[in-house]
Amino acid sequence: MHYNVFRKFLALTFVGAALLSASTITSASNADVEALATAVEPDVIKWRHHFHEFPELSNREFKTAEYVANYLKSLGLEVQTGVAKTGVVAILDSGKPGPVVALRADMDGLPVKEQNDLPYRSTQIGEYNGNEVPVMHACGHDTHMAMLMGAATILTEIKSELKGKVKFIFQPAEEGAPAGEKGGAEVMVQEGVLKNPDVDAIFGLHINANTDVGSVRYNAGGTMAAVDPFKIVIHGKQAHGAYPWKSVDPVVTAAQMIMSIQTIVSRELKLIDDAAVVSIGSIHGGNRSNIIPNEVEMVGTIRTLNKAAREHIYEALPRKVKAIAESMGAEAELTLPLDYYYPITYNDPALTQAMLPTMQRTAGADKTLLSKPVTGAEDFSFFQEKVPGLYVWVGGKPLDVSEEDSPAHHTPEFYVDDAGMKLGVKLLTNFTLDYMAQH
Repeated sequence: MHYNVFRKFLALTFVGAALLSASTITSASNADVEALATAVEPDVIKWRHHFHEFPELSNREFKTAEYVANYLKSLGLEVQTGVAKTGVVAILDSGKPGPVVALRADMDGLPVKEQNDLPYRSTQIGEYNGNEVPVMHACGHDTHMAMLMGAATILTEIKSELKGKVKFIFQPAEEGAPAGEKGGAEVMVQEGVLKNPDVDAIFGLHINANTDVGSVRYNAGGTMAAVDPFKIVIHGKQAHGAYPWKSVDPVVTAAQMIMSIQTIVSRELKLIDDAAVVSIGSIHGGNRSNIIPNEVEMVGTIRTLNKAAREHIYEALPRKVKAIAESMGAEAELTLPLDYYYPITYNDPALTQAMLPTMQRTAGADKTLLSKPVTGAEDFSFFQEKVPGLYVWVGGKPLDVSEEDSPAHHTPEFYVDDAGMKLGVKLLTNFTLDYMAQH
């Protein structure tokens, strides 16, 4: 159940004053997002605890979506469900002309067994690729949903101050759809989530377990890497391990290929401009110590932060694979990308610059931190391919915990402090208000 935010706002801001009209409150609220965020914070924490206790895997967020949709409907918003299978989209129409601002949160958990001793810890079980697995919000998507619900509450209450529309996007399957399925932001875009009404700008955030509560980190341009999985299958000729001259050895070929692939980044890219990664994460071949196998299969990932580096690796990888296989008398098949890809999470520079004062005003200039790009990936990038977008990191690390002692994302010990969510609520709200004011 949600409460009337106006009542708490009045209690916090106008204690002892005569009862004010709604129009008086909303005219003041643009300057008092802080008080409104304080009022809604207990519900934001309650929602986060619920989502954390009852996580669901990618493309299986059925109860999560129902919970979100029911609340958005209670706000009087126009709500659409079943978008990209389990996604929820709600529209707030101010009734006045202006831009369309989209705010996005992801909904899915991970197949991780929680080891935190919390009253709201997850004990849920799900199915992942045919296997029964534990489920945990081990990356903070529970906080993202709660923060966006908080922002939706505030923006709905101050609707009279808005000019244009707000589209609240609750996205499934950010962590990747199960085998044989599609999902996430890419499918949402394909199904028209950025249309009707057409979105002018989109904002998203990610809580971060290694950033102090109360701080926001940002970067303009390439912020998170494009991800391109690939597979290489090397076909050789099987022989007894005692007679290697009778073979075409795919194992030795694979070894040479792995070493050569590393030189794409170290010797072909201008490293001061083009940070990139090419990693082999899996290699399989053979079944006995004394048999040289017919075939070796390798699977890897490419991470790039700009278009030029990505294009270069797309040219260089097949060139090296083909040449090394031929030099060894083997044949090689390269599949690139393998089964999915994410574009570069690219923060529009003009939008980032325009929203920098918003971040500084909301978090404080000393807690608005310019961050280096990271080679992790985010499918928020599919939205940014279509419209200008800004994606920032919000601190979730308790102030009394060192960065070294803070558990990493995607681990059983992952933990972020409820206190970090208030800043996220304020940022989503102020991004919307300031973008509308500027346009």
